[in-house]
Formats: sequence, structure tokens, C-alpha cells
Amino acid sequence: MKDRSIIYIFIDDEEQPIAQVHSPINFELDTRKLVDGKHSLKIVSKDPTGKEGIRIIPFEVRNGPAINIEGITENAVVDGILPLMINAYSKGDSKNFLIEGSETPQSIPAWVWVLIIGFTGWALFYLFSYISLKM
Repeated sequence: MKDRSIIYIFIDDEEQPIAQVHSPINFELDTRKLVDGKHSLKIVSKDPTGKEGIRIIPFEVRNGPAINIEGITENAVVDGILPLMINAYSKGDSKNFLIEGSETPQSIPAWVWVLIIGFTGWALFYLFSYISLKM
């Protein structure tokens, strides 16, 4: 059996590795045990001669319900009363899909209102023009 590198796998700044394995390895990271937010995966490899290599991979966990907010953006400068629409929805599980609450309702964009008002004004103009020709 030839000598193989030893791989130590760390999450965040933990002192103890979550796994110590010989390479090559297929590894499944269960993010359900981590809190939502930013984390880092630190992989330390030590070859048979004692040389070490380190790779740090930042990642973000989002296992909890997704939160969507309409009415304010990040780093916004605001004053007065803000009407906010907040929705939180979960992915559910792979067996059942929950349609209710899985989509975030949004307000009607301003350009749609402009089109509706413009079309209504145009239609009323031609309606009044037609009525005035008949009289």
C-alpha cells in the first residue's frame, strides 16, 4: 500500500476537524447542522513527507425559510413611515411541494400603471370623438 495524504476538514474556526480521512475521499457536508449565515470550509492536506497545504472555501448556508422584503433595499437612506411587504417561505421537503406561501406577492410596477392610464386616456379620446361625430 502506497502512502497517501491525510485530509483534515474543518468548519469555520473549530479546533477539532469534523473529519480526518485519507485521500482520495468523497465527502458529504450536512449543512442542516449549521446555522444560517456565512461559514468557511477549511481543508488541510498533509502529505507523507509532512508538507501541508491549506484551502479555505467561504460559503453561505440558507436552510431556513427564505425571507423576501419589498419596500426597502439594503443600505437605503429612509425617513418617515415605510410600508413594507415581508414574506418568508420554506422549500418544504422533496416529497411535498407547498404552493401556498412559496411565491412572494409584489406590487404592480409603475410602468404598468402608466400603460393602463395611457390606454384608458386614448380609448376615452376616441370614444368622445366618435360620440361627437354622431351628434
